[in-house]
Amino acid sequence: MIEVTGISKSYGSKTGVKALTFSVGSGEILGLLGPNGAGKSTTLRMLTGYLTPSSGTIRIDGIDLWENPAAVRARLGYLPDRPPLYREMTVQAYVDFAAALRGVSAAVRRQRVGEVLEATGLKEVAGRLLGNLSRGFQQRAGLAQAIVHDPAVLVLDEPTTGLDPIQVSEIRALIQRLGRERTVILSSHILPEVQLLCQRVLVMDRGRVLAEDRPDRLSQRFQDSRRYRVQVFGDLEQAAVIARGVPGVTRAEVAGARLEIDSASDMDIRPDLFYRLAGARLPLLELTPVALSLEDVFLRLITDEHAAGGGVA
Repeated sequence: MIEVTGISKSYGSKTGVKALTFSVGSGEILGLLGPNGAGKSTTLRMLTGYLTPSSGTIRIDGIDLWENPAAVRARLGYLPDRPPLYREMTVQAYVDFAAALRGVSAAVRRQRVGEVLEATGLKEVAGRLLGNLSRGFQQRAGLAQAIVHDPAVLVLDEPTTGLDPIQVSEIRALIQRLGRERTVILSSHILPEVQLLCQRVLVMDRGRVLAEDRPDRLSQRFQDSRRYRVQVFGDLEQAAVIARGVPGVTRAEVAGARLEIDSASDMDIRPDLFYRLAGARLPLLELTPVALSLEDVFLRLITDEHAAGGGVA
């Protein structure tokens, strides 16, 4: 559905995005993850035609963005980091106005606007002024204008920034529903959000791609040691001492009501640990492998990149 090949964006001597290449399949939610200044928003603005790349190509649904921008934009819905709202308009008038701008015919516009208000949970506030609504409802209105023309591709830039926890949960649930029917690109620096919503993640820093994969595969790729959560029936401190004597164990510490045990990635400590704990009459109740979180992977990637002096001049 989306094919990005070698796009770069320069501002004089400064490069904001460098040689970015990726693709997104139909019905997939791709997360763009990175710290502030990583190039996420610049990438999204190029995808939506608001910025022209210095080089490279963008094709959406097989159409080149620069050869036929009108056809591409008809297939796109875009919610920037600040929703493009007219605060003096009512919600219904605003969504209707957005539908008209997007070429939704008058014959079907009323029905389509009603469907979108229902889908985004805006029906109860349809007659209220946008400027008088909470940030959560304003964000919903931004999503409504992005989908009112029923686009195949939805581009969202930091869609939950500034919302309270309840509003965040509601917007995430809405994005999940929208993602069942569309290709979605979601930019965020909130790692749990990306891990929850996205099937695949693109980690960016200083305008470059550092890694691209499913969240679980990223964790596996950077798992250079094994970690286990362990619970025993008996003295945890004694169990920790026993665990430290198992070949391959690099760390064994009490953490609350359990042990945390680290071992070398090329050694399976479980059989030896089991028999040693059983021999000390400390029956094993739980032995659960713990994968690296997306946050662990992200921090490692960014830290390693900065330590190596990588990035874009």
